[in-house]
Amino acid sequence: MSKFTFEQYAAVRNYADLSFSPDGRWLTYTTNASGQFNVWRQPVRPSPEAVPFMPIQLTALMERTARRAVWSPDGRRILTMADFHGTENYQLFEIPPGHGWLYALTDNPQARQELGPAPFSPDGSAIVYSSNEREPADLDLVYRQLDNEETRILLGGGGIYYGGEWAPDGQSLVGLEVHGNTNQDLYLVDVQTGEAKHLTPHEGDVRYLPSSWKPDGSGFYLVTDQGREYLGLAFYELASGQISWLETPEWDVEDVKASADGRFLAWVVNEDGYSELYVKALESDETNHFQGLPRGTIEELVFSPAEPLLAFYAARPTGPAELYVLDARTGTFWQLTQAFLGGIPTEELVEPELIRYESFDGRQIPAFLYKPKGLAAGEQAPLVLSIHGGPEAQERPGYNYNGLYQYLLHQGIGILATNIRGSTGYGKSYQKLIHRDWGGGELRDLDHAVNYLHALAWVDNERLGVFGGSFGGFATLSCVSRLPDYWAAAVDIFGPSNLITFTKNVPPHWRRILKQWVGDPEEDADMLRERSPLNYVENIRTPLLIVQGANDPRVVKAESDQMVEQLQEAGQTVEYMVFEDEGHGFSKASNRLKAFRAAADWLVRHLT
Repeated sequence: MSKFTFEQYAAVRNYADLSFSPDGRWLTYTTNASGQFNVWRQPVRPSPEAVPFMPIQLTALMERTARRAVWSPDGRRILTMADFHGTENYQLFEIPPGHGWLYALTDNPQARQELGPAPFSPDGSAIVYSSNEREPADLDLVYRQLDNEETRILLGGGGIYYGGEWAPDGQSLVGLEVHGNTNQDLYLVDVQTGEAKHLTPHEGDVRYLPSSWKPDGSGFYLVTDQGREYLGLAFYELASGQISWLETPEWDVEDVKASADGRFLAWVVNEDGYSELYVKALESDETNHFQGLPRGTIEELVFSPAEPLLAFYAARPTGPAELYVLDARTGTFWQLTQAFLGGIPTEELVEPELIRYESFDGRQIPAFLYKPKGLAAGEQAPLVLSIHGGPEAQERPGYNYNGLYQYLLHQGIGILATNIRGSTGYGKSYQKLIHRDWGGGELRDLDHAVNYLHALAWVDNERLGVFGGSFGGFATLSCVSRLPDYWAAAVDIFGPSNLITFTKNVPPHWRRILKQWVGDPEEDADMLRERSPLNYVENIRTPLLIVQGANDPRVVKAESDQMVEQLQEAGQTVEYMVFEDEGHGFSKASNRLKAFRAAADWLVRHLT
């Protein structure tokens, strides 16, 4: 009998977004502690009295999902965006900070209104956001005055635009144009005249991601891979139009923020999947590398506007993301949340081993290997090959899938979680290998992952499973249909099965970049057909669980429907779970629990 239940491993509060109140006393975020993502606020500093320290829920959403929580600089409102049952057609709402509730700023459920990282003007009177209301295939950058509802387009007319941070004087802001996952451009936009100056003319694929301004308005910090394989930390000087490098590690700098007074600069480096936090005191040029934090991942850096306090989320393989605050002056930090409620001691959980294995072309493929505790000498265990989504994303050492990995380990099932070609974090050349090659080189990487597993004495090669969501779901279907001899069980969560129908039905604003990303459904039909798992259904003999959100706008339900229909006609073992109130993911805690409980049960049933 198992010592701990799945529900204990999955007893997790999830958090997202982060914003300080103007006086620095409060933090806002979204969390699903109520069963659905809502907006909450919480005191920044611990208090000996329990009640003042408790978080306060500001919204009571049940059908909608709150995706952001941004405090206005004047303190009058909190801004959020929310969608209905996972459609990703976000609408904007304001929330009174004192007593909560939602008041709609937009109301067009057929359009997408999306907030950038810092939507408010410095005085809090205006916001910018991205919208496809004018044209579904575009995302315009829209300016809106909050008191008189004046609205106008700042950047638009045939592109995908987002807003960066406003200049300190409130007269201009940085606009971001997205040409693709590895290619962006920056503009300086005058919010009164609408004049936009192109700041980053370039050739080829270069990423430019803007961040904080210097308080004097002389320029802003950014991360870019201009002339490099990896994203480095740089500064853009307006007067000269020059970019100067500040930090150029041989890993990606993935987040950077400056304190409001300009005295401190914080950034995170992704070193082989692990996050390393650095804070520099700019006056003394002294840099601190903080190593006392949980060993895992760090996200959502944000400085207080009132003092140099840095807030962020930190997660690790043996525990979910928790909210921390660090005092940049002293280096002291404290934890504000308790996200894990399962009561499982840390020593019962498993840390992964970072390994590399050689693929067909000699490339070394990074992966995290989790070995179950307590295996006796000579004992063999089943193992699940886990494939991340994206595909231009990265498997990271966190408490992944709300404890699914750790529960499988507790059941005696190992995990190999790969970063196949196309993953981020290993240079843009590695990332771009997936472009127009879905079902190509990365499938051979997965084939060689199995070769690696066959050489491990503790792995039972007759009891291998494969699991993934989104692109990972596509790769799972590719594995069971095109590498059919390896698998004893498989779980596909909202993965494309037919690349022709997938590319025809993605969100409209994706379509302009889809040809370079996956392929054109007309011009590349032969290639896409040849790479589609649906065309190899007759090869599948692995018991397969397929999970799908009915409202998924990225991988529409028909992708799973057609795979299930053909498997059923062929008499194959397939179970199909459809969540009528979800999209591409799980916004409701109850649905997340049901889906991953089903995945865990399926893998345990067929592998043990």
